[in-house]
Amino acid sequence: MKKAGILNRHLAGALAGLGHGDGVLVCDAGMPIPAGSHVVDLAFRAGIPSFADVLEGLLAELVIEGATAAHEVREANPAAAALLEECLPGLVLVPHDELKALSAEARLVVRTGEARPYANVLLRCGVFF
Repeated sequence: MKKAGILNRHLAGALAGLGHGDGVLVCDAGMPIPAGSHVVDLAFRAGIPSFADVLEGLLAELVIEGATAAHEVREANPAAAALLEECLPGLVLVPHDELKALSAEARLVVRTGEARPYANVLLRCGVFF
């Protein structure tokens, strides 16, 4: 049994299968889920687990070479915008509709219980060497 890191077996297994360049969409409870993506749905109740908790846990386990979020997050959800900009240097902001279109290529979708708007980010996996 694991004693640290991500304990959810479905999420841990999905993360282990990711490779360089793969996309991981971390999203709030309202984001449309792209058809065909592997989904690990962590949503339990509104706000649980939070976008911040899930993102921080994922960033502790993954190598990220790029990230994209909706520019609307800055005005509609300043707390999520601050978190994204602090944790993801080089974050690219695009219109929300463009983020949804880009998300269609995500290999993995991790749905949180977040109930605040625009708490979504598309991560691009890097390599550890």
